[in-house]
Amino acid sequence: MSEVTGTMSDEPTRAAMMVEAVVGNAWATDAAGRFVYITPGMLAPLGIVREDLNGSDDPAFGWKPLVHPNDYEAAAASWRQSLRDERAYDATHRLRAADDTFRWGRCSGRPVRDSENRIVGWYGAVLDWEAIRERDRELSQLVDMVPSHVWRLTPDGEPTFFNRRMADYLGLESTDTALGGLAELIESVHPDEVCMFRETLGRSLASGEPFSLRYRLRRADGAYRWMSSRAEPLRDHADCILQWYGVCHDIDDQVLTEEALRRSKHQLEQMIDALPINILSFDPARKLTYASKRYLSTAGMPGEHIQDFEGLAREVSHPDDFPTMFNRASAGFANSEPFVNRFRRRCMDGVYRWIEARAQALRNANGEIVQWYIVSIDIEEEMQAQEALRERERFVWQLVETLPAMVDCASPDGEPVYRSQQLREFLGYELEGLLDTNGSRLMQTLDAGVHPDDLAAVKKDYAQCLRTGEPYARRHRLRRHDCEYRWVETRAAPMRSADGAIVQWNVICLDIDAEVRAQEDLHLAQERLARASQAASLAELSASIAHEVNQPLAAVVWNSHACQRWLAASPPNLDRVHVTVERIIRDANAAAEVVSRIRALFKQTVAPHHRAAIADLISDVGRLLGDRTSRMRVEIETDVAADLPAVPFDFVQIQQVLVNLMRNAIEAMEGHAPKPRLGVRAVCDGEVLRVEVSDNGPGVLYPEKIFDAFFTTKQSGMGMGLAICRSIIESHGGRLWAERNRAGGATFAFTLPTHAPEPA
Repeated sequence: MSEVTGTMSDEPTRAAMMVEAVVGNAWATDAAGRFVYITPGMLAPLGIVREDLNGSDDPAFGWKPLVHPNDYEAAAASWRQSLRDERAYDATHRLRAADDTFRWGRCSGRPVRDSENRIVGWYGAVLDWEAIRERDRELSQLVDMVPSHVWRLTPDGEPTFFNRRMADYLGLESTDTALGGLAELIESVHPDEVCMFRETLGRSLASGEPFSLRYRLRRADGAYRWMSSRAEPLRDHADCILQWYGVCHDIDDQVLTEEALRRSKHQLEQMIDALPINILSFDPARKLTYASKRYLSTAGMPGEHIQDFEGLAREVSHPDDFPTMFNRASAGFANSEPFVNRFRRRCMDGVYRWIEARAQALRNANGEIVQWYIVSIDIEEEMQAQEALRERERFVWQLVETLPAMVDCASPDGEPVYRSQQLREFLGYELEGLLDTNGSRLMQTLDAGVHPDDLAAVKKDYAQCLRTGEPYARRHRLRRHDCEYRWVETRAAPMRSADGAIVQWNVICLDIDAEVRAQEDLHLAQERLARASQAASLAELSASIAHEVNQPLAAVVWNSHACQRWLAASPPNLDRVHVTVERIIRDANAAAEVVSRIRALFKQTVAPHHRAAIADLISDVGRLLGDRTSRMRVEIETDVAADLPAVPFDFVQIQQVLVNLMRNAIEAMEGHAPKPRLGVRAVCDGEVLRVEVSDNGPGVLYPEKIFDAFFTTKQSGMGMGLAICRSIIESHGGRLWAERNRAGGATFAFTLPTHAPEPA
């Protein structure tokens, strides 16, 4: 009982309603511990009243006479401690009964607080502990006397209790000790059923579903007897399993009886066939001779005017169903053959329900028909379920046909079995058009529709997914009914049975031609923008160079002309010539300084370096180029050693170097590699970190010249990218170079020192 927050009301009726709801004998006190309420009838048999409990003048409590002398001091100390510490009171001690004997009781109390958290009273209850124990003993006796074997398991399946009958059956000395584990219990199951027992119990323990099984269990004397065992879990409020409770019924006699019945099955089959739930019988002339009680309770007693099959059929069958039903039955009667009818039959309440009626003739020893038996069963729910299934099939069909995608279903070996209307209209032919041709319908579809440049790769991927059961996804061109090839994205995933076997492949095909065209247009626009940016950058660079160099060169020309005039004078003015030559040298040095500053763009420079992980840099560059690699279907293989140290470098500059190298590799493979593959590798080589970018493109013809400024192998290139990259790497104290791969393609590698270079 948790603490209660409220106000202690002086209204007796309200107090009584609150405390009398407590289980047992209830009591209430004020904040000082003086009793203000006792459950009616609790004190009267003892000959005392409530005031007696509060009437003590000595340190002892007024209720001291009610507590056993040996228990009073502990109970009083606990009550004082609770009053002082304002905490819950719980004590177990002996209490005096009406016959002056003492019985064990459990006394508990909890404080009541007002809105300001001050204690305004105490509520509590006294429970007869011996009565509870007696009820436990009675319950234990009841469980032991149940004519069944009762047991209990932990959530993990370990036994924690057997009733006496179960313990005696297994030969155990106690119901709750020396039980052994689950393994020992399983060993008592007959070897023919032990595997089934273990698997069924394991599934129930794992899923929480009820356990039910028939098996033979070994008795203490070694004999096996058949048991019918059921168990269900006990759950808490959070739906977690606390215990498993089970019961075993000895059905050995029943099983033996069932075995005897099975041996006589052949003798009883004809009788069982003649005694279905609803039965009518007719003589060879089709006159009604018998109607079962269940039939009469369902359809009612036939009228006196009804004498034969036709009259009864007209009376009870639905008018819309009668012609078909009667014609089929008449044909069966005429040909002396069994027949089956499904129709709506009117019940006693006037409602028509679907039934299935089966007719079978009973013949004598000479083969002559002596009786017709018609057995009928109610199939209303089945027909409703079938109608619901048909409605769901219509809904699913409409859903598939209205999806903004083309849908295809295939057998486990990939052969198409269904195509949506959109896909059939796109291809321009029906699936059935391939049935009479030779070979695989899948291969015929691919050969007829997939673009020749994509066909080999598509077939390879299809074969791979059919062989491994892995999902399939690919972009390729597919021919439309008007012979135009359009880009599509095809995805396929297997649908599996409960045991994991593939039962069908579900395929979806999306027309992404507009998207691909837009991406191509975007790529073209980006390339044009890049060329324009390069041209603008070159023009800006040229203008800057011209502006910086023009002034000192103009001064050199002007001073040269002046020097020429001073030398041509008569006599030559050598002093002025000397001054002018010094000016020429000064202006020439100024021009050289401008050129030096421009060359510094491509020379070693010192910039602030910070330690960083090269793996993070490679990952960032991969994301930057993700759209381009995805569009060109470039496979990126990254191999970064796990123990690489963080090295000092300018993150932005090295990022630009890696972007330039990877972008050059992607562009080099475009149109040259059927399956572009880009590799990025980072390893530690002594005191330097080496990063390699390799491709399977056409390779490089001039490994050294490509780093020269303004040298390019591209039609639209400036020839500055690799020169700038080498300048950046060298400014970091590293080296950049290119190599031809033996298997084709090229590898660009650069190094970075693991320690910061010494300042110059």
